[in-house]
Amino acid sequence: MNSESTLRSDVSKPAKVPFIGLPSLLRMAMKGIDLTPLGMRLIEYVKMHPDAAEAFMDIATIFQLKQNRAFALTMQSEALKMQQVYYQPAKYEPAVVRVLAIMGPGDLMANTPLEFLVEDSDVSLAMLYVSPGIPFPLTLPEHDLIFVAIGESDENRSLLGYVDQLMRTWPPVPILNRPKHISQLARDDAYVLLKSVSGIVMPNTVRADRASLTQLARGQLSMTAIIDDGDFPVIIRPIDSHAGRGLMKLDTPAEMAAYLLVHSEPKFYVARFIDYSQPDGLFRKYRIVLIKGRPYVCHLALSRHWMVHYLNAEMLDKPENRAEEEAFMANFDDTFALKHQAAFREIAERTGLDYLGIDCGETTDGKLLIFEIDSNMIVHALDPVEIFPYKQPQMQKVFGAFREMLVNAIES
Repeated sequence: MNSESTLRSDVSKPAKVPFIGLPSLLRMAMKGIDLTPLGMRLIEYVKMHPDAAEAFMDIATIFQLKQNRAFALTMQSEALKMQQVYYQPAKYEPAVVRVLAIMGPGDLMANTPLEFLVEDSDVSLAMLYVSPGIPFPLTLPEHDLIFVAIGESDENRSLLGYVDQLMRTWPPVPILNRPKHISQLARDDAYVLLKSVSGIVMPNTVRADRASLTQLARGQLSMTAIIDDGDFPVIIRPIDSHAGRGLMKLDTPAEMAAYLLVHSEPKFYVARFIDYSQPDGLFRKYRIVLIKGRPYVCHLALSRHWMVHYLNAEMLDKPENRAEEEAFMANFDDTFALKHQAAFREIAERTGLDYLGIDCGETTDGKLLIFEIDSNMIVHALDPVEIFPYKQPQMQKVFGAFREMLVNAIES
């Protein structure tokens, strides 16, 4: 799909609507196109074609992008009742590698968004959604390798175990990102896994229930009784939250009490806050991916606020920030990657993952400050070229390395 007008004309036809997919829909959203009209046309279409699984899946994606998660997941559930496999064909045929991605039901953060990594390439992608509640297909799509795209979460923990059991009886093909390695990426488990890596700083992240945090807020419990490596200020977030949802920095028990009034979740992650601002007062957050252990930069976001996300960082309005990101990308291999190469190498070895994302910063004394490691961070090349022309070459480098990993996997 190349334009909204094409999508509009397709939806109006009685013939089967082609699968649009996440990359095209997110590209439209990032261009400022309101996806609501398209979503409503697709809803009208599925009323007349209730077996149109791809249309149901596109509706689910659209309404996730519109922040209507409950409706989106309902539409996804309807799609998966009819069809478990969704395809993103290779742009260039014949496909050099046919990837079978094992995915789980959920929102856009539930799986590795492989669609962006292999878009516009000679790699074909078959996305198989599995769940203990969905009968497993008797035959699998033709494939050269399997990539487990299910992301770590409490919700997905049993699913990862289920897939791990299934794989013991599957045909002997290469498997990338095995479930047992993904399962150890929870924030508290990752701390245990990486805390002794030389050259990194990673505050102890613990799970705390509402009862304990309520006691703390009332002065009946000290923060050191919850986290053993520090006191206020702390950062807190609900378990399984992403993209900054519910993430706050709290400085006092009174702020903890106010936080709990607003957030009704039963369990939270809590960690001490580390001030990683640099002498110029800016916070810098790096997104790095490790592909077979080698680091590649995906973005550098600069902000005056400690909670940095690329979409709300000061990148669009400040050309000097974009100039710094451009220089960082150009010199990454000889500077940041070289400086932290031992840490990156050991992170790759300890996690055992073929593909891993790292959100990180640097402490004031130059150590690698780990915020999160995960296998399902979004990595894309959708930023407007006229504003971020330097990002396209860098992201093509990332995508090329990912493709090389796939090719090497089936040739070894």
